[in-house]
Formats: sequence, structure tokens, C-alpha cells
Amino acid sequence: MSLAAPTHFDSVKATVKANIYFDGKVVSHTLELAGGEKKTLGLIYPGEYRFNTGVAEVMAISGGICRAKLAGESAFKTYNAGEAFQVPGNSYFDIAVDTGIAEYVCSFV
Repeated sequence: MSLAAPTHFDSVKATVKANIYFDGKVVSHTLELAGGEKKTLGLIYPGEYRFNTGVAEVMAISGGICRAKLAGESAFKTYNAGEAFQVPGNSYFDIAVDTGIAEYVCSFV
């Protein structure tokens, strides 16, 4: 699986109802690809947020800049557009945006 964020998806079903977290500071929409794979496309506004994972995820940053810290790590790492990080299942990660808006594609693996 590629860690880079794709620029588009063909033949998908999109859920119109948004996934809204942290009073609208993180918003995403769910996509289902033709083969049944699910992804979310989202925006993260400035702030610091914690997300729990049920299954493993790949967070590919498609625009902007964010910082992320996985469970057990002591420091944040910066991720620019075109970079990605993997999060284990049944875990969590902290993600922060200092300025602007970070855009992402989350793949559930």
C-alpha cells in the first residue's frame, strides 16, 4: 500500500453526512471504493486533537502541514503534504495543526 495521498478516486460512493469532531475543527467524509475499501477525506483546522483507532490506519497528508505523535512516542514529528504516517490498530495518535488547514486521506488497513 502506498503511503502517498492520491489526487483523486474513481468509482466511489461518498457519504454526504460529514464526520464532525472537536466542534467542527476536524471534518471528514467517508468514501467507499469499488472493491469495498473505505477511506476518509478530511480537513484539520488549527489545534491539537487525539484520535483513537480501532483498526490500523495510514494518514496521508494531501495539503498543508501537521504534527503527529503516536502512542508511546515522546515527541511530535512534522508531516508535510505528500508525507504519511501509520497508526496501529487499537491505539491512538495526537495530531496538531499550528497554522492554516491540513488536508488528509485516511486509509483503514
